[in-house]
Parts: sequence; structure tokens; C-alpha cells
Amino acid sequence: MDTATPAVTVALHDGTRVVAESGQVDARRHGELLLPAVDRVLAEAGVKLDAVTEVVVGVGPGPYTGLRVGLVTAATFGSALSVPVHGICTLDALAYAAGQAGVEGPFAVATDARRKEVYWARYEDALTRTGEPAVDRPADIAEQLAGLPVAGAGVVLYPEAFPDARGPEHVAAGAMAALAAGRLAAGEALPPQPLYLRRPDAQVPKNYKVVTPK
Repeated sequence: MDTATPAVTVALHDGTRVVAESGQVDARRHGELLLPAVDRVLAEAGVKLDAVTEVVVGVGPGPYTGLRVGLVTAATFGSALSVPVHGICTLDALAYAAGQAGVEGPFAVATDARRKEVYWARYEDALTRTGEPAVDRPADIAEQLAGLPVAGAGVVLYPEAFPDARGPEHVAAGAMAALAAGRLAAGEALPPQPLYLRRPDAQVPKNYKVVTPK
């Protein structure tokens, strides 16, 4: 499952293929849409929740509130089912999906970070990220990524900075599950640690007045 972008996406993978998948794009309804999507995917696959043996969650980077919905839900499932929870960088999953769509490296991925910024990373190919994910204004990295195909919602929002636009626009849990299955089979550890990259938009006001009863 992934809620790090406006896409609320869930898939069931049997270790070899995607069995069922759901995806809806709504930046303000992650909490409302995620659990019904899980129910829908399980129903389509004809299995119960207790059949799940591992949980994979997108760890961002992404806006704090939306990202937390997926992370907390994944942790809750892992605890309730006594199964391991694994984390996948959301940009890596998008890059993997871009490779499946025919994008060849080197290329980049850019998603909406709000505040007129993008979360982005460069890739040598669909499986190999070069460097760490970052958050920047599109104009500040346009020259750095000049000549590279760029996938993700960032290319739709800022076409002047990323003229060689490629799909997909949003991450899909099916691609994330397939990527995770390959990495787990190779013995790679996938800790579910969030990639926030910056502080949340909502913060406690400075110098607020404390009111206590007399």
C-alpha cells in the first residue's frame, strides 16, 4: 500500500504476480479511502485478511499527513497479523513502474511536494537509484536534469522544468509489490522508516498563550 502521493493505492501480490489492485487519486481522503481499498482488493482476490503473510508500505518521500496514513495502517496490520512490515521508497516504485512502461535509463522521477516543490531522484535504470531522494524547486534542478526523461506528477505540474515528460504520473501498489518481492527474494532488508525530508506543514504556533484554570 502507498499513501505518500495523491494516489491511494493497494495491491495483493502472491510473490510471483499481482493478484488484485486498486488505485484512486484524491490528495485529501487518504484515511477515508485506504481501508475500503484494502477490503476491495481482498474481495477481488477472494481471500481474507488473515491470508496476508507480509505487508509492504510506501515510505515516501511524501507530505506528512498522507504518508502517515499508510505507515500507521501497515504497522497496525503487521501487529494484528503478527507479520513483517517492509518499506519501499515511493520514488523507487514509481521508477520501477516507469521501467515497466518502457522508460529506459538514465532518467528521473519527480512527485508533488507542495509548496511549489517536488520530491525527486535520479535513476541509472528502473532498479538503480543514484543518490538519495531530495526536495527542491523545479527551476533549481531543471538544468541538472536537462536532457533526461522525467516520470511522475512533477512533470505535469511543472512542464517548463521537465519537458521530456514520461509516464506513469502516479505510483501503483502493484509495481511496488513486485519491486519489494524481488528485493526480498534477493535477501535485501526493507525497513519501514519514513522519508519526510522536511518538517510537517502543521506545527505548534510559536509563543502561544498557555491558559490554565484558576
